[in-house]
Amino acid sequence: MTNRSHSVDSAAGWVVVAATAISTFAVFGVVYSFGAVFTAIRDEFGVGKGQAALFFSITTFIYFILGVFTGRLADRYGPRPVLLVGAVAMGAGLFFTSLVNNIIVGYLTYGIGAGIGVGCAYVPMVAAVGGWFERDRTKAMGVAVAGIGVGTLVGAPLAKQLVLSYGWRTTFVVLGIGSAALLALASLGARRPPTAGTQEAPPPLKLLLRDHRFTWLYTSMTFLSAGLFVPMIYLDDYLEAQGKTGGALLIGIIGATSVVGRLALGAVGAKVDLMGLYQSCVAVLGASYVIWIFAGANYTMLVIFAVCMGTAYGGWIALSPAVTAYLFGPVGLGGVLGALYTSAGIGGLVGPPVIGVVIDSTNYETAIGLAIVFSAISLVLLRTATRASAPTTADAVESDDDVQPTGAAASAWLVPSPQGGMRLIRR
Repeated sequence: MTNRSHSVDSAAGWVVVAATAISTFAVFGVVYSFGAVFTAIRDEFGVGKGQAALFFSITTFIYFILGVFTGRLADRYGPRPVLLVGAVAMGAGLFFTSLVNNIIVGYLTYGIGAGIGVGCAYVPMVAAVGGWFERDRTKAMGVAVAGIGVGTLVGAPLAKQLVLSYGWRTTFVVLGIGSAALLALASLGARRPPTAGTQEAPPPLKLLLRDHRFTWLYTSMTFLSAGLFVPMIYLDDYLEAQGKTGGALLIGIIGATSVVGRLALGAVGAKVDLMGLYQSCVAVLGASYVIWIFAGANYTMLVIFAVCMGTAYGGWIALSPAVTAYLFGPVGLGGVLGALYTSAGIGGLVGPPVIGVVIDSTNYETAIGLAIVFSAISLVLLRTATRASAPTTADAVESDDDVQPTGAAASAWLVPSPQGGMRLIRR
């Protein structure tokens, strides 16, 4: 049903922004606090770093892959019912994880529960924000995903304190109850965009895959994600290996400064070269890891690393939906974002366990160097995506035999728009 009582860029849209901030706070406050319980879980099950990291990696893979479906479901049915499913999954998954005595079962309960929770909260809600705004879209998305940073700032130190006081099992119970309650609260403000029901359906995936900009951007995000989550998982363990504490606080600092990156760079992105700013964030992300290598156990330098990494990471997160809307248009943004974010799922599934194996086999410095290599490759691929040409109208029509749109797009094709991005044309 179309929400005709409000228009884009209205006060109602900012209610959806607030709901999105709450939902991202809830789910990422849990997932990005995993580093605070990482060592306790590794000791509990007597496994290596790579095996323990699979808790996080499987979760990341599931929620990014699931975004393909939840984004399209939200486009069709609205974000509220999808978000409520996520609340149930998150609470149940963390509760059952607190009971497991077998690490394989833990992979399933934590990975599926938290994975569905994030998958139902992130892409659908961010896509809803994109549909509520035109003039202030970049700014609104920056505010909406700031919940990720605030969640990390609060979640990581809180989880560490809970682990030290009550153990990791009770910690998961507390986090499960809290995150489920917040998602239920956020659902009250999860409204469909005013154009829902009248806008075109998302472009068919085969059509996206014919767009070289999409494939290069997809590959770039895969490599960046392979190294992106390393601090979230290993920073606390890194300091404990050096006989020091404070790693959870550093993860919190990454979250806090990512809020600055989201808000500041999200607002700046509406006024400057969006793609240039996006590339700068990727470049600074990789460069910040150099600081980590030279920091050793120097806490001041590690704080500097956390600030640089968090700010660049926040900008990358805030600008990613805006870049997607710029390149491919806001039509069916949930579906397009869901397809694109599967790249982060692949990178997140492979990267952290590989990094963990490298740490166990060599040392942290070598592993961090590998993360730098991943970021450098990502930057090269991103620049290639920026320079790639959009598919022509002829290319779209040529795909007629291979792609059969359905629903609202049954008689339309995705072609370059004079205003940037893509638009659907009628046959």
